[in-house]
Amino acid sequence: MNILVIEDEPKVAAFIQEGLEEEQHQTTVVYDGHFGLKMATEKSYDIIIMDILIPYINGLDLCSQIREKGVTTPILMLSALGSTDDKVVGLDAGADDYLVKPFEFKELLARIRALSKRSVKSEVDMHLLTIADLSMDLDKRTVTRADKHIDLTAKEFLLLEYFLRNKGRVISRTEIAQKVWGISFDTGTNVIDVYVNFLRKKIDKDFDIKLIHTIIGMGYTLRVEQH
Repeated sequence: MNILVIEDEPKVAAFIQEGLEEEQHQTTVVYDGHFGLKMATEKSYDIIIMDILIPYINGLDLCSQIREKGVTTPILMLSALGSTDDKVVGLDAGADDYLVKPFEFKELLARIRALSKRSVKSEVDMHLLTIADLSMDLDKRTVTRADKHIDLTAKEFLLLEYFLRNKGRVISRTEIAQKVWGISFDTGTNVIDVYVNFLRKKIDKDFDIKLIHTIIGMGYTLRVEQH
């Protein structure tokens, strides 16, 4: 794969580059946000790996700017900050995955493999997903309920898409973590619950019929309850 690394610490950048090139990946390294934005938007990469604390444009702002320019390349964010809130902020900025420093290189490779698999989308997958009065247009990347437009973050959109593709089925937190986030989170974090609650507030709060249901001890399901 062709991978862009945006990392201002020379030792860390060299460690990542050497490891990736040993795995036969083509790697480009830049050391600040300005150059990172230029490379990410002007050239094509399979994966972008970026640190949060980089000069000129920090990783969060850089990630947002890359997404605003329409670049959909999977982004893996690196940071020494590892709380749930830190991860939520990184993912809301447009990152696809979040890896806490220090990390073992084999974990970095596993994350890259997961992102690579998720980024391959078949044209036949691009269509309309619906349940009750909720609709998701995968081509336009829009969501409506009862003809009311609903604004979702990139990660909320992916989570809702997975629910829609598995409507009526009980989905465990572990499955959601694996299928929507790759292998992003350690067991025990509450990021899945946080994001489900975000989604609930947007698609269920203002409507009489609730679609997202908690199945105690098992996970969540998207369905219309029969009364």
